[in-house]
Amino acid sequence: MGNEPKVLTGGLLVSLAAFVIIVAGMKLASTLLVPFLLAIFIAILIAAPFDWLQRRGLPPGVALLVVITVLIVIMILVGTLIGSSVQDFTSTFPEYEARLKEMSNGFVNWLNGFGIHISSEFLSSYADPGKAMRMAANILGSMGNMLTNSFLILVTVVFIMLEAAGFPVKWRAARNHADDSLQHFGAVVKTINEYMVIKMLTSAGTGLAVVILLGLIGVDYAVLWGVLAFLLNFIPNIGSIIAAIPAVLLALVQLGMAAALAAAGGYLVINIVIGTFLEPRYMGKGLGLSTLVVFLSLVFWGWVLGPIGMLLSVPLTIAIKIALDSQPETRWMAIMLGPIIAPVSGTTTAEPLDAEPS
Repeated sequence: MGNEPKVLTGGLLVSLAAFVIIVAGMKLASTLLVPFLLAIFIAILIAAPFDWLQRRGLPPGVALLVVITVLIVIMILVGTLIGSSVQDFTSTFPEYEARLKEMSNGFVNWLNGFGIHISSEFLSSYADPGKAMRMAANILGSMGNMLTNSFLILVTVVFIMLEAAGFPVKWRAARNHADDSLQHFGAVVKTINEYMVIKMLTSAGTGLAVVILLGLIGVDYAVLWGVLAFLLNFIPNIGSIIAAIPAVLLALVQLGMAAALAAAGGYLVINIVIGTFLEPRYMGKGLGLSTLVVFLSLVFWGWVLGPIGMLLSVPLTIAIKIALDSQPETRWMAIMLGPIIAPVSGTTTAEPLDAEPS
């Protein structure tokens, strides 16, 4: 009995050490891991149209060829769009940055006239608006660089799709009582697929609305900012805010305060309509993750895998939560990752506070 605390402490330390080693390995191997993870999530995403084509009578090989062809066309279009737009924006960015710095200095002088003294060095170090625009260019640039690995990603997707049909048979042959683990694996795939499909559609709607908004206002590179809004909408809570900052700053530099306010108001309306009304309606009971966990997963996966990790942070965390929930000894960790649970009046059970009434 007296040795139990020591055993538990030793087991916890071993688990923490293993976790640190795994995370360090993932960070070092991120250049290989990121394309592989993208291939897995693309395969999950195209599984639905692949199955739909097969139900319409197409052979599996033909259905896969059709889906992959559509995917290649989309990747070429996105790669061309991102590459050319980022290059144009990068070449003209010094002009915008100089104008932003000039406006920042003017703002500092205006505050000094009211007795509020802020040094230009402090503003440039901690509140440099040019950093937001550079960060947006870096995110788009990382997506463009990732598309250079498109051949590796596509080949991996094809092999994953070809192996998917025979995976249950192999798993049953390799393990006893494999049906339970296959059921949990199917739940992971289904949950991620539903999330990715809904998020893809709502993000596409957000990007299209941003392109129309900025095009009407007359902001340069409206399509580029629409692509950025599409990508960052995959990041919950703060992604839409990050996407709006560079476009609003560019509107301020290019067209003045009225255009910047119009752009900010338009972003606000778009995000309220899509993020507050449409997305929750089709997401059902939500992600099954607490808000704090969503934010921490964004920081963690962004640190480990870079900007692509930020985009994949939620589906990766959902997969981990479902995997933890599948084992009795780790189910408590899955509960801790979930939303707040409150007891239901008159019963001994509990349900998440954000759950919808049945």
